[in-house]
Parts: sequence; C-alpha cells; structure tokens
Amino acid sequence: MTAKWNKKDAVTGELTFEIDQDQIKTGLDKAFNRVKGNITVPGFRKGKVSRTIFNKMYGETALYEDALNDIFPEAYEAAVAEAGIEPVDQPQVSIESMEPGKNWEIKTTVTVKPEVKLGEYKGVAIPKQNKRVYAADVDKEIEEKRQQMAELVVSEDAAKKGDTVVIDYNGTIDGKEFDGGSAKNYSLELGSGSFIPGFEDQLEGHKAGEDVTVKVTFPEDYQSKEVAGKDAEFATTIHEVKVKELPELDDEFAKDVDEDVDSLDDLKKKVREDLKAKKANEVQEANEQAALKVAVDNATIETIPDAMIQTEIQQQMDQFFGNMQRQGINQEMYFKLTGTTEQQMRDQFAGNAETRVKTNLVLEAIVAAENIEASDDEIANEVKSLASDYGMEETAVRNALSDDMLVHDISMQKAIALIRDSAVEEKKDDKKSDD
Repeated sequence: MTAKWNKKDAVTGELTFEIDQDQIKTGLDKAFNRVKGNITVPGFRKGKVSRTIFNKMYGETALYEDALNDIFPEAYEAAVAEAGIEPVDQPQVSIESMEPGKNWEIKTTVTVKPEVKLGEYKGVAIPKQNKRVYAADVDKEIEEKRQQMAELVVSEDAAKKGDTVVIDYNGTIDGKEFDGGSAKNYSLELGSGSFIPGFEDQLEGHKAGEDVTVKVTFPEDYQSKEVAGKDAEFATTIHEVKVKELPELDDEFAKDVDEDVDSLDDLKKKVREDLKAKKANEVQEANEQAALKVAVDNATIETIPDAMIQTEIQQQMDQFFGNMQRQGINQEMYFKLTGTTEQQMRDQFAGNAETRVKTNLVLEAIVAAENIEASDDEIANEVKSLASDYGMEETAVRNALSDDMLVHDISMQKAIALIRDSAVEEKKDDKKSDD
C-alpha cells in the first residue's frame, strides 16, 4: 500500500490510499456469501446460486459497496499507520476510483491530533506552599470531634442558632399547598442552611409549643420550577427545642475519641501528626497542579480540534454517570431529581474540557520527548491498585484494560511526577521583586 498524506492546515488533511486486488477479492467473497442467501434464481435452491450466475444477473459491481464496508476499516488503519498520523475523529470518505480489475482508490479527509511545541516544563517556578500545622488547626480538629460527640438535650429556652428544633410545617403559595411543602416531626438544625434562605432565622427566639408563620421567597434558580421565585408561607409548629450538650475536654473525652490514646495531650499529638500528613498531601497536590499549569501554559498548540473537546466532554459524562449508576441512579433519574437536562450537563463539562485536552496533549508530548516508558512491574502494580480501588479481581482489570491503555496512563503519571518533582518553589522575596 502506498498512502499519501496531504496536510491542509494544523489539524486536517487528505489521506489517499489504494485497496489492492487481494483485499478487494476478500471483500467481494464476504459480500457475496452474505447476500446469496436472500437471492432466488430459477433452477437453484435458495442460497445456492453460483457466483458466475450472480455476476451475469446483477454484475459484480453490485457487491462493491458491501465489500468496501467490510475491508475499509483494516485498509484505513494500515494507511494511517503508514502515513504516521493520529486521527481524532471519524474520516470523511470519498471514492476516487472503483474500476473493475483495478485497485480501488480512496480519499479521506482526516482530523488529526495537533502538534505540540513544548516550552519549559522542568524546573518551573511555583508558589511556595505553607506546610505548617498550627495549634489553632489542632484545636479546630479537636473541637469538631467534640461537636460530633455532642448529645441533644431538650431545652425550655428559646431556640438559637446551633440548636435543633423538631417542627411540623405546612407551606402554601397564594393560599394553595404545593408538593414537598409539608412535613411532620422534622428535625432542623438552625443555622445549617439546609432550608430556604430566611426560614431558619425566623424560628430563632421561639420556644417549644409556639406556632410561627414563616414567610420566605424561593430563589429564582430553585430546582423546582413550580415554586421558583415565588413567595410562600409556612405554618410552623415547634414541638421541641434541643441544645447541644458538649463533653468536657479531658482525658476521658480523648479515650472516647480514640481508644489508642490515654490522655488529651496524646490525642492532640496524634491529631497534629495526622494533620501534618494531610497537609503534606495537600501541598504535594497543590505543587503538582501549579507546576502542571505552568508547563501547559508554556506549551503552544495552534488549534485543538472540536472533535477532541467533544470526546472529552462525553468521557466526563460517561465517568460521572458510571459513578451515579453504582449508586443506583441512572441518567433519566438524575436529570429528574436535579431538574437539569443533558445539554446543561454538557455545557457544564465543556467549561474545562479544552484545558483538559490541552493538558493531556502536553503530557503526551513530554512522554515522547523524555522517552518515558512503563515497566512490567509498574503495569502489575497499576493493575493491583485499580483492582483495590474498584473492588475488582486483577484478572477482571486486565481483561478490561489493554496493555496500551495501562502503559499510556502510567506514562502520563510519570510525566506529571517529573514536572512536579523538578519544580522549584519561589521564595517570598522572589514574589516581591516581581511586583
């Protein structure tokens, strides 16, 4: 095969190639064997007509379209490999010549992966991250654990922010009830922001046994279009007011929180170490994102094909709904629950799709420039990690992912690590001098 690639612009061109006689014969044989079962010819049982008779009655050219459909994918793939291009979309196909007895000539218009001109990606400057864990951070974490262990105790006092009220409520708009506007014995923490803005505030200062008429306006972007932007009244009865009773900050509290410690001081030390580990991970993630952004910003890509952006959007949607499906929520159910549409979701994912595509292109270019590869041990470890993450058998992961896919993902991760680990943190003085 002689494939010819004629580049038209940054991401499109024409790929022309021939399909030889052996391939054509294979395609024609397959096409004939498929159609002969539907042909009835006097003197022949159905499906037993000979090729010679078929050609005389219909002409061999009647098989050309079916034959081309059979052999085109393999022929196109071979032409792509010979031309050394990377298509990112289905080609537009035009037939130049299909003369009997001659090679078929095919022309395709192809959108290809754009060229990436790498800029600086090793040793890039990134902002210095604060790695310290402060005493206030430890105190905040301890307080959160204390809040989690609080008990709710019935109070005779008026409700205030942070208290929990047990209420009945019945909502109306223009005197008419609406779906989802009523409940009985509902526990609501005041100040939690879980109800319509203004609702919780109007219950503060009231005691158990009181009736309160709560007046609110639903937000314009409220998920239920039936009530969005409308004024509503909720006839509300407060049955109970409950306050949080917090445990004392002592050694017994520490033991209740963590059975591996013997005192409050021990708990604080352990919390500090946990926060340090968490902070280290956060710093590494921040450094990685900052360094990667610089590397991507330093690279030049003339044009990103829309086909790649649309593919990225679809992949994000597939991943999102795959996660939803594992929680028992399908697409139709999700759109109904959230009051959104598929197009709205596509628009939402479109916001960062181009950046994600550019990032992947830059990383792939770095993999190529640095000759980054994946070893057999790295592939095996990746399979183990994926199996653990998704609760699957390693053999199932192997069956789902090809070696090429695993090598690609591992190589991309190694490229990210190269950018991150070679990055240089700016000193505070460096920042000042740039101002």
